[in-house]
Amino acid sequence: MAAPAPFSRFEWMIAWRYLRARRSEGGVSVMTWISLIGITLAVFALIATLAVRSGFRAEFVGTILGANAHATVYAHGEVTEAGRLDRTITDYDALAARVAEVPGVVQAAPLIKGQVMASRADRNAGVQVYGIQAADLAKIPGVAESEGSYGDLARFDEGIALGSGVARTLGLRIGDKVKLISPNGVKTAFGTSPRVNAYEVVYIFTAGRYDIDSTRAYLPFAEAQSYFNREGVADEIEVMVADPEAIDTYVLPLLQAAGQGYGVWSWRDSSGGFLRALEVEDNVMFVILSILVLIATMNIVSGLIMLVKNKGRDIGILRTIGLSEGSIMRVFFICGSVTGVIGTALGVILGCLFAIYIDPIFSFVNYAMGGGVWDPSIRGIYALPAQLRAGDVASAVALSLGLSFLVTIFPARRAARLNPVEALRYE
Repeated sequence: MAAPAPFSRFEWMIAWRYLRARRSEGGVSVMTWISLIGITLAVFALIATLAVRSGFRAEFVGTILGANAHATVYAHGEVTEAGRLDRTITDYDALAARVAEVPGVVQAAPLIKGQVMASRADRNAGVQVYGIQAADLAKIPGVAESEGSYGDLARFDEGIALGSGVARTLGLRIGDKVKLISPNGVKTAFGTSPRVNAYEVVYIFTAGRYDIDSTRAYLPFAEAQSYFNREGVADEIEVMVADPEAIDTYVLPLLQAAGQGYGVWSWRDSSGGFLRALEVEDNVMFVILSILVLIATMNIVSGLIMLVKNKGRDIGILRTIGLSEGSIMRVFFICGSVTGVIGTALGVILGCLFAIYIDPIFSFVNYAMGGGVWDPSIRGIYALPAQLRAGDVASAVALSLGLSFLVTIFPARRAARLNPVEALRYE
């Protein structure tokens, strides 16, 4: 007579009867329910954490790439007769044209940068001004495609574009005048006097990062040259590429196109430290939550050992009527692994729902706590982000199921090796 195939129908039937049995009949113990709830919560926490982690990185990188240059070409500079290092670029149009010819570069724009004091009535704010041409500004996604924008970007040459945080601090609206005060202004016989110019606010944007929205302003390129005493020169060349995640592959071609005396500074150079810190934190959190999943799955061992003890008489009878050790082992393996599978499935459902509906959940928590739970001035973004990725869900499922199946093997083997004579001796 041929031996039955592994995981035959009768093995599933016996396991299912044990799982359905009441505790008074020696069925599933309280420990099994505890392990089920524990695995569910552990998988939920793991998926929720991975989703928030992915959302943080995507939000951070997205706002960087949406409002800032992917790379910057700058001059190493020359020391002037006065002993000052001059980093300005005189042939900026030709340099921008050479850089724009690099495969994968979608924009190369001359830029003027300076820090000034913005003032309106009795309100003041420190502002970082970027001088840029209107056509180039219209290609910056975080500014031109801003969801919370106001005004007309087509009128940029007639005034100034401000971040929403700057406008809110100064109480500005479209059509209002804002004063820019620079200490390095007009040069006279008596020294340098501050320069004060007033500009009409024609556009207000929200880039998505608090530190950008609260400090950034854009002036027309020619006006910025005049205001910052940069006539005929530019400070740097702002470069946008087709694949910003692969910016490292563009550095050498950009250097070759720029030529001698120029360097390249990418967005990874400016924000790489933060991204590396995020990755280290992500890895640590994954390890900690993996331990949490392991602790939850260990409860399966306790519940399954109790089930084996309660079913000792049944095991003895099953062995005497011909069931092999392998069949007994598979029966109890099914009993334990089903707990892990159900707990994992429930945890995946809860974790995915959390990631999908994080905005209303966060709004409820913020309301319940009386507001102020999330401070964008500290965290740099306006809300708690979450991005559900198939890879993160798959890794959580694989970890939970792998541990659940692994820890089930020991009590299942113990049940299979139970001596039927010893099991039935006192029955």
